[in-house]
Amino acid sequence: MIQLTDVTKRYDNTTVVEQMNLQINEGEIVGIIGHNGAGKSTTMKMIAGLIEPTSGSIQVMGQDMVRHGIRVKKKIGYLPEESPLYEAMTAQQYLLFFSELYQMPRSQALKRSEELLTSLGLEQKDKLTGEYSKGMKRKTAIARTLLHDPELLILDEPNSGLDPLTSFFIINYLKQLKKEGKTILLSAHNLFHVETICDRVAIVKNGRLLVFDTMDAIRARLGKREYQIIFHSDDKLDYDLTGGNYIYRTHEVDGIAEMLETVSQKGWTLVDLSMHESALEEIYVKLMTNE
Repeated sequence: MIQLTDVTKRYDNTTVVEQMNLQINEGEIVGIIGHNGAGKSTTMKMIAGLIEPTSGSIQVMGQDMVRHGIRVKKKIGYLPEESPLYEAMTAQQYLLFFSELYQMPRSQALKRSEELLTSLGLEQKDKLTGEYSKGMKRKTAIARTLLHDPELLILDEPNSGLDPLTSFFIINYLKQLKKEGKTILLSAHNLFHVETICDRVAIVKNGRLLVFDTMDAIRARLGKREYQIIFHSDDKLDYDLTGGNYIYRTHEVDGIAEMLETVSQKGWTLVDLSMHESALEEIYVKLMTNE
């Protein structure tokens, strides 16, 4: 679906993206994360064909985006981080306006806009978008992105500035779009959402790709796993206490097995056994501070 090969983007003497290599498969949700100015939005704009790379090649759906980008742009839905609406229009008027840019037949545009507005919970047909909440405006922008039923969605911070309930709605909506066969590339600062929804995650810093893999593979390479046993004993023991019980922690599987055997042999009461794996946020902070 998407292939970036040695992609670099410079503005004068500033390198924004450096030697980026990225392959995204059809039907995937891929998250791209990094600090402000890391090159995320620039990378997404190049994939969408809005700006050209300084060097390297970008192929989308088998087409070179510099030479033949016009062939695939009609199959791409792009949502920028900031997406002002025409606030004197209703949501449906706004979508119908854009349907003309896509040269959609009027009957098709009406049907598609109504489907999108209903699925996104924007059924107040007479309300102007200028009267919408931020969440409703973002949903309207997402509807515009989906209007022409694109195969590839490029979403720059789709949940930017939204309340938790609206963010949760949009995350679930994206999951549904994946089930419908869409390929989705998104950026987000909420790493919990990225970890929850994405098949693979790209982490960038200063324009360079540091990591690109599944969360399981990223955890195995860069994270850590901690096992925890909580048990009760009337004896005074040299372990940390939590809620009147003792707690034992280790990163080793052998250590947890030995401790379970000790608890059994001593006749102590096992209260809880759990495992904690590094969250994406922990790994991200480690990469940003150690690289």
